[in-house]
Amino acid sequence: MIHNMKKITILGAGIVGSAIAYDLSTSYKIKAADIDEKKLSILKKMKNVSLQRADLTNPKNLYELIKDADLVIGAVPGFIGFKILKDVINAGKNIVDVSFFKEDPFELDKLAKKKNITAVVDCGISPGFSNIVLGYHDKKMTIENYECFVGGLPFKRTVPFQYKAPFSPIDVIEEYIRPARFVKNGQIIIKDALSDREFIEVESIGTLEAFNTDGLRSLLKTMKIKNMIEKTLRYPGHIDNILLLHDSGFFSKELIEVKGKKIRPLDLTAKLLFPKWLLEKDEEEFTVLRLKIVGRENGIKKEYEYNLFDRYDKKTGISSMARSTGFTCAAVARLIMEGEFNEKGIIPPEYIGANEKCYKIITENLAKHKVVFTSVEKKL
Repeated sequence: MIHNMKKITILGAGIVGSAIAYDLSTSYKIKAADIDEKKLSILKKMKNVSLQRADLTNPKNLYELIKDADLVIGAVPGFIGFKILKDVINAGKNIVDVSFFKEDPFELDKLAKKKNITAVVDCGISPGFSNIVLGYHDKKMTIENYECFVGGLPFKRTVPFQYKAPFSPIDVIEEYIRPARFVKNGQIIIKDALSDREFIEVESIGTLEAFNTDGLRSLLKTMKIKNMIEKTLRYPGHIDNILLLHDSGFFSKELIEVKGKKIRPLDLTAKLLFPKWLLEKDEEEFTVLRLKIVGRENGIKKEYEYNLFDRYDKKTGISSMARSTGFTCAAVARLIMEGEFNEKGIIPPEYIGANEKCYKIITENLAKHKVVFTSVEKKL
């Protein structure tokens, strides 16, 4: 059943934006906007979805696109995500965002509250669903340790990188160069990304390599937990190739001159890697998420372990990373559209997980799409 009076504008029609449209178009009228007509064309066959080619960085274009929206979804590349989030808040529209920009979203908290806006940020798989799970348990127990391991990879391993990016390569590179923050004995520790390598075993895949990335983000401000860490998963050997590029200056943001033209090595590298990291049509890939939460619940020391193993959906053609990221975002969007969650300001996902009813609705929505988490509870 379509709610004729309820409309959602999705900014960004990449693989995550299109997965969000696929989910929400069953219940709402969707307007999808992107500057890339090729991306928009993929959504042409979806019912209840209208398409609009537009430069989203132009505030006038943006305001026109979202003026009749009941909710906005931000699914743009990270380097323009913060600006667009601010513009949407200034326009007085609720938003759920998955752009994972580098800026601190809480800088916009006062503005969002002044505008009486609900602005959910980092609402993907991790950060995103991992935060929701942590927020849920934080209400029920005193947490001492939190670990998160996450990665999305192709089944087919092609050297040298053994990796494909389901979203913008420049956003992946940003993950590799942004200093990683984690918490040890109550203190925030900062290390280089790609540091503290370790191996973990994943059933049906084998050995993967984990390394530090800056994935805790909002949790560093919102959670008082003694030990917290997030690591990214790749096939063994991937990091060595990335470090070679990094140490050789290929990820530098400083302008250099080449034949009279000034360029950033990072932009050139992203351009060159894009075709090598692009998933082939119908290429099968998977997403792994493993969470460990340890603490005291009703005086008893417990450990909760959550595991997700999701794969490319042959029937819909939606990648696992788009499914797990996009359907989490869509589930939260539904909460706001249906009045189940209406807290104002900048809302990291852990705030939503703290609401048990919202937590259950989100997990039920994911289960409908067969994005299923297994959990094991142990007394320690």
